[in-house]
Amino acid sequence: MSPRTNDSAPESGHGDRPQAEPTGPTLRAAETGPKGSITGTGTAGERTGAAQQPPADDARTGEGHIMDGQQEPAGSPPTPETTGQGPGATAPAPETTGTPTGPTTSARSAPDPGPGAAGQEAGPTAPARGATGTPTGPTASARPAPDPGPGAAGQEAGGTAPAPAPSGGSDERVLALRRFSASGRRWRAVQLGLCAASLAVALTAGAVVVGAVRDGGGAAPVASSPGGISPELLASGDLDPSIRALQAHLRAQPRDHGSWATLGLAYVEQARTKGDPSRYPQAQRALDRSLRLRPDNDAALAGRAALAAARHDFTGALTYADLALKQNPYSERALSSRIDALVELGRYPEAAKAADLADSRRPGVPVFTRYAYVHELRGDVKTARRVLEQALGTATTRGDIAYVATALGQLAWNQGDYKTALDQYARALAADDSYLPALEGRARAQAAQGDTADAIRAMERVVDRYPLPQPLVELGELYEARGKEGDRAKARDQYALVDAWVALARANGVDADLDTALAAADHGDRKAALKAAQDEWARRHTVHTADALAWALHVNGRDQEALPYARRATATGYRNAAFLYHRGMIERATGHRVQARASLTAALRLNAGFSPLGAREARKALEAMK
Repeated sequence: MSPRTNDSAPESGHGDRPQAEPTGPTLRAAETGPKGSITGTGTAGERTGAAQQPPADDARTGEGHIMDGQQEPAGSPPTPETTGQGPGATAPAPETTGTPTGPTTSARSAPDPGPGAAGQEAGPTAPARGATGTPTGPTASARPAPDPGPGAAGQEAGGTAPAPAPSGGSDERVLALRRFSASGRRWRAVQLGLCAASLAVALTAGAVVVGAVRDGGGAAPVASSPGGISPELLASGDLDPSIRALQAHLRAQPRDHGSWATLGLAYVEQARTKGDPSRYPQAQRALDRSLRLRPDNDAALAGRAALAAARHDFTGALTYADLALKQNPYSERALSSRIDALVELGRYPEAAKAADLADSRRPGVPVFTRYAYVHELRGDVKTARRVLEQALGTATTRGDIAYVATALGQLAWNQGDYKTALDQYARALAADDSYLPALEGRARAQAAQGDTADAIRAMERVVDRYPLPQPLVELGELYEARGKEGDRAKARDQYALVDAWVALARANGVDADLDTALAAADHGDRKAALKAAQDEWARRHTVHTADALAWALHVNGRDQEALPYARRATATGYRNAAFLYHRGMIERATGHRVQARASLTAALRLNAGFSPLGAREARKALEAMK
């Protein structure tokens, strides 16, 4: 399995980090319009930001634990526990098993990364491309139950943040990974169950440690304001002090609907950037609390859109984004989430129009990166690169620089330009040396250049810090490609550990059929891969779901059925070497030798190192067809 882009989530963009809207001038270059947008269709007045929130009411505090992942105390109003599958949906019973999955997370919805705090918003999550999704339509009103009053509000404001977990190799997540890796084959099934439990505990314990941007400071000062705490807390540095600051503020001002929305968004970012889906239910409770305090407030509705996308419910994400835009047509997060949802649903012409609209209303890094990706999906790499380079020129925060530079690195890697990719990853890491997508991308580029030893060491460090599905699969394939004694067992351990993460994700309302299909097709249960791919295709038709279904049919020996899907995956002009490789292998299996040679040659010419295993198989197939 080759990486499609970034971890976590939607197909519709780059990265999956929280970040603020650039504080410097908006995009102004020769190619842009007079008002700073890409298309130049907006007006200055249209981009003044979200509507101001009304003053928050004071209320007494209490002892709730919405901020710590604990249940609300007796006497508190019930909080809707949806899974992000449209407004008002009820949560299914947690699943305890899962099949391997590839990158999530994203956004890679994502998607996500997954950018941009502006005005009263917490900023759109950066999407990660090629994310999984289970879009199901809304089943009820978006409005939560009426607010029960100040007393109950105060009951939810208490609690303290979990203590940060140690960083680096001493993290409990690392211990869970190493315990599993050390287990023998004889006890693999038992150890996997234990590992799933220990990984869940470790992720929860370390969930607050989400330092996406190291600006060198602690928590931003908290000041009560008509709009509550500024969402720029999410981009001011480490999310740990930011969340603690929000919690402290909400204990004093439990009826501040804006800060509840910001806290919910912070939990979404924790889950997406550090692979801890246990934060999603907490995010939902905080966002629902905000909506009870102020029904239809756009910040919370936009937050619900981001949460739905992070859980890969893209129909729900679109619904919430539209609801938010009815309240505030200039909500940057809602505009961005709407693009993400349309891309993830395979509605590419509508996504392009949504990107143009977002650019006219709220030009900035979050919109520019999505605009670029919509063009990349069409095969317009030149425009995508130009927009990203201009976006990087406007980036003023470390988070924005790391995010956009990584997007440029990924774009270069997709085209086989490894030197440029490494340069961009180095630029991203100079801004933020802990930025996971850049660390992972650098390891991938090193592997593509043949530097397997350094690539393995680098990917091991990534996995030691964040045992997420995409780096686990990539590390497993690097072990297999190296082929030293014990490497096959190491690779199996990485693939099996993905099951533990998927079980944890599903227990917290995240759907993972697409990545399950891709990972299981290459490294797991092929029948399960086919079922997951068919289920995903029934929900949405994207280039990624077409490719996943084609490959799952192929590995199950159903190549005649696979061929139309493989061709559909490459029909938009999207330049993806893995797609071309899959198509070429299917064409070969169906007797289309001329087309197979053309597809496989094109894959290797585009990106000769697109996958440690796939590239090797492509060369072997071409040699066999001489």
